[in-house]
Amino acid sequence: MSEPLAPEPEETREAAGREALADSAVPVRFEVAGTDPDAAVRDLAGIYSGKHWLSRRTEGEFSYRYTAVGDSDVSMRRSTMNGFLRGASGPSEDLVMSWLTAGSGTPDTLRDRIPLRIGQPTLFPAHRDLVFVATDYDQQLVHLDRGFVRDVAAERFDVGAREMRFDHLRPADALAVRQWRDSLGALARALREGGTGSLVWHEAKRQAVDAFLRVVPPQLDQLPAELLHPRQAKLRAAVEHIHAHADDPITITDLAQVAGLSVRSVQEAFRRTFGVSPLNYLRQVRLDRVHEELLALDSRTVSVGQVATRWGFAHLGRFSASYAERFGEYPKQTLRR
Repeated sequence: MSEPLAPEPEETREAAGREALADSAVPVRFEVAGTDPDAAVRDLAGIYSGKHWLSRRTEGEFSYRYTAVGDSDVSMRRSTMNGFLRGASGPSEDLVMSWLTAGSGTPDTLRDRIPLRIGQPTLFPAHRDLVFVATDYDQQLVHLDRGFVRDVAAERFDVGAREMRFDHLRPADALAVRQWRDSLGALARALREGGTGSLVWHEAKRQAVDAFLRVVPPQLDQLPAELLHPRQAKLRAAVEHIHAHADDPITITDLAQVAGLSVRSVQEAFRRTFGVSPLNYLRQVRLDRVHEELLALDSRTVSVGQVATRWGFAHLGRFSASYAERFGEYPKQTLRR
């Protein structure tokens, strides 16, 4: 009989853990800076794969600086500019939390048009195309890899294979914001003391993501049980696309391409499975999103019309009737709860 294996020494296990951690994410550390608006456009647009960016002087001497440190899972960044910046960017693989310590900025001038508030962390609507503006600003950012966020979220939420949505307009709880700030302080200390290959950094960045999930809890749609069978894989792809992109323009042609089916086959699959057309299913999902927001928002700061319009309902009378039919009350009643 062979003898039982002796336990590994603690330092051996820690060393193995450090080696594994070092290979799990790519270090991020860079800085760009200058005093020329054209150089600012070249440098900053390059970081975010931007297009049609414009920068110009305001008052005083123009300057900009952008720094990033961390790894491909979590990185802390700072962007400052004495000047004006405007640009467009496409959907990002990262979730980006941002807040201003000085100046002004609006993350999305096309749709939300809600300016950043000094000291208030806000999730960028980085899942879609946007156009932002910022003037004479000092901005803090944290980039979070979506896959890493999903791994951490799976420990707290029943994520499964479902798409995670994040409401960038959700009001932040004050306690959650304090925990988020504390987690970033711990993240910075871990970076100074151990670097991105250390166990302390690994734990700190998981805690930072946990704090992020308290500020912006994921919204998980419960997909219909009819989609669980393997033979429904193509229809499931179309339905998941609707749930993941309900705030974007969607056509039946889009759904057909996602599912790998003809337009006619997509229409027949939705009617056979759900008893409605694909666009009526999309409309139901959007009504559900309006319902979620009206329950969460404050009637003193938002109107039913603003929320409905954001989700593509242009005719408020028809919208109210459809809403009442689905939820048994009018949207104003939901908002005033």
